[in-house]
Amino acid sequence: MSLKIVVLAKQVPDTRNVGKDAMKADGTINRAALPAIFNPEDLNALEQALRLKDAHPGSTVTILTMGPGRAADIIREGLFRGADNGYLLTDRAFAGADTLATSYALATAIRKIGEYDVIIGGRQAIDGDTAQVGPQVAEKLGLTQITYAEEILNVKDGRITVKRHIDGGVETVEGPLPIVITVNGSAAPCRPRNAKLVQKYKHAKTVTEKQQGNLDYTELYDQREYLNLAEWSVTDVNGDLAQCGLSGSPTKVKAIQNIVFQAKESKTITAADRDVEDLIVELLANHTIG
Repeated sequence: MSLKIVVLAKQVPDTRNVGKDAMKADGTINRAALPAIFNPEDLNALEQALRLKDAHPGSTVTILTMGPGRAADIIREGLFRGADNGYLLTDRAFAGADTLATSYALATAIRKIGEYDVIIGGRQAIDGDTAQVGPQVAEKLGLTQITYAEEILNVKDGRITVKRHIDGGVETVEGPLPIVITVNGSAAPCRPRNAKLVQKYKHAKTVTEKQQGNLDYTELYDQREYLNLAEWSVTDVNGDLAQCGLSGSPTKVKAIQNIVFQAKESKTITAADRDVEDLIVELLANHTIG
């Protein structure tokens, strides 16, 4: 059977390079101040999607991402590795979204896409580490979900079998299609770019990118429809402005800090009860715990 697979992918700031300008005054991330990368666990998810495509001829893989215009890089990266198409959710109204508003926007976009059998994404994004968006999308779409997936074993007779990692080991579970799956970083790494696909899709752009770029390849977009990347606004997906962006985000970030421990800040303790008790008292006093 052929499958319609949607991969939820996110362009994230490289949290290994957090500096003093990483946060805006309103508590949102200053993405312009940080290098942007493909969220690592979303790459693991993409690999699982591509393996399903390989195993089921006729299947398609669609990348869905939300972010500013430069997030179209995520769609191109997916195309270079074997995805078939992609959609970029971009609108000032989406800005500042927490997991609740993000999952709402993604769910409305998935409804617009219409046909899907498997929705798959990384367990969590490195800029928030909440692991909430995948399960929230499943809830909003009324779908079964499988989390902490390590490998998709097979799809047969409208059901999917997945190996997932849990505390203390692994388990094999089964669920009905359509379904939402989130994938661990311990799953198989994503395959590298394919040289032929890079040549095929290197000029793929959204409408906004075409308006801002040079006009050397204008004729290509009329001749090769696959180079036109879809760009959707809140209106395009029939979204409710009150549930998007900052308006739909009850979570507020107070501060972001880059903490680097120095050798002089370390402390060695023994396994003696007294040392352990003193450490707990110290951690409680400075509110590290409790």
